[in-house]
Amino acid sequence: MIRGPIILIFSMFLSVVLTTPLRAHAFTGIVVDASDGRPIEDAIITLKVVVTRSDHDGKFQIDGDGDSLGIRAYGHQRMSIAAADLKDPTKKIALAPLRPKALYLSFYGIGSSKLRNAALGLIDTTELNAVVIDVKGDRGMIAFKSSIPLAETAHSNELRTIPDAKALIDGLHRRNIYTVARIVVFKDDPLATARPDLAVKRASGAPFRDRERLAWTDPFNIEVWDYNISIAVEAAQIGFDEIQFDYVRFPDAPGLKFSKPTDLKSRLGAIDGFLSEARRRLVPYNVFLAADIFGYVTWNLDDTHIGQRLEELAPIVDYISPMLYPSCFQFGIPGYRNPVAHPYEIVFLSLQNARERGIPSIRFRPWLQAFRDYAFDHREFAGIQIRQQISAAEKFGSDGWMLWNPRNQYTSAGLNIEGQACKQDAPNVVQ
Repeated sequence: MIRGPIILIFSMFLSVVLTTPLRAHAFTGIVVDASDGRPIEDAIITLKVVVTRSDHDGKFQIDGDGDSLGIRAYGHQRMSIAAADLKDPTKKIALAPLRPKALYLSFYGIGSSKLRNAALGLIDTTELNAVVIDVKGDRGMIAFKSSIPLAETAHSNELRTIPDAKALIDGLHRRNIYTVARIVVFKDDPLATARPDLAVKRASGAPFRDRERLAWTDPFNIEVWDYNISIAVEAAQIGFDEIQFDYVRFPDAPGLKFSKPTDLKSRLGAIDGFLSEARRRLVPYNVFLAADIFGYVTWNLDDTHIGQRLEELAPIVDYISPMLYPSCFQFGIPGYRNPVAHPYEIVFLSLQNARERGIPSIRFRPWLQAFRDYAFDHREFAGIQIRQQISAAEKFGSDGWMLWNPRNQYTSAGLNIEGQACKQDAPNVVQ
């Protein structure tokens, strides 16, 4: 007589069990510095798409399911740890300190055995320990084989300078070289040409081309966002340690036409929106995220009319990389109207000015000039000038520095050789 109610109750219980999601696991640990054992505050812990941060004592708890956790922190190498190893809540996870000291290899430079081997030889014999590689270069070409359909439409993957990207990155990691994937975002001649609907226009409706006669894509366009973020995801899957977005800005030209009206708010929203979406999609890969910015952004309180402002960028990216080339400071800085004569001051004071806006030193990694001046007296930037810039960055406490030479031509001048102090010390300059 009571069989019916019992069956009904059991069915209801079974339905609840089958439709209730399994409880996520809670993983705990303590993140410490491998060199001295001190706890690391604000370390970033990821479990698939879940993200948390360590507290003042380096402790964290993250809830979710997965086989491994990604862990990284500013000024340290990233690492992963098996979830099965986190049964003890007091387990310490040690991150090795790292301040990347990098040189840049362009789209063609990484494909040239002569330039590539010269760069790697320099890394082997000097203080250099990192390389920035064009994954998508200034002319919009993708260096390795991509599976993104829009790359085929834009014909941006027809000339590949990295035949086997995974083998390249694995080889660099075996040499303890930190790898940065540089992705030029909105300056994209192939895509803007193949898809005019995605391009920036003149007020007349004609395609906009910059001083190099290259077209740009619209920073408001979500399809453009997706294309560049998909390239970043491929680079992360290959194994790059860091994704660095360059030309992540509006063109610095007046009177242009975009898909939306432009003002300070909309420009900031477009750039911050792109970077936020990139950060979200890159979470599962535990890669650092960086953005290159104009040098004057460290001084300007507005968006420099290109959508870049420190206060909006800092909460999104791990590292801000201002291009502090003295040759690019056409108006100088307060007290120093001839920037190429004062490379130390340009770098140090620009970074110091940026830090005063509430961003820690460790969150900056500047680009430094390693090419001949083109804007003032055409002086060579050799050992003394390079060392002055390095000294400024290190005195400031940035997370390393990066040397830029568009021709990929570097020497040991200005660099420490195998841990020995460079003989070309910086002179007494402003501190």
